[in-house]
Amino acid sequence: MPGSDRQAPYAYAGLDRIFHEKARLGIATSLAGHADGLGFSDLKALCGLTDGNLSRHLQVLEEAGFVALDKGYEGKRPHTRCRLTNHGREQFVAYLGELERVLRQASRATTGHADSDLKTMPQAG
Repeated sequence: MPGSDRQAPYAYAGLDRIFHEKARLGIATSLAGHADGLGFSDLKALCGLTDGNLSRHLQVLEEAGFVALDKGYEGKRPHTRCRLTNHGREQFVAYLGELERVLRQASRATTGHADSDLKTMPQAG
């Protein structure tokens, strides 16, 4: 069964590297709860990032088609609104599904309920 999940059940191909980076995971999680998006400053505060870090991570997410940046003005001040695109939301939900699978497998492995047909690391002691 070359390339099957049974041959490499812990490869986790569905963990998209774009979302899997800590700052981008925080950005995507923040935006997922705000369908209309968030202002750059609000997102920066929620994620604890600097202007430069947030800008760079948003650029990566935007290039992947996961985030849209709407630039405009609030009064005379420039304002950037960040939001997940439909594609970004779909991909993030898929990523979370794979992450849940990882957590279930790790939980079973650490509580001694791992799949019996898979080899696990030997227990110490």
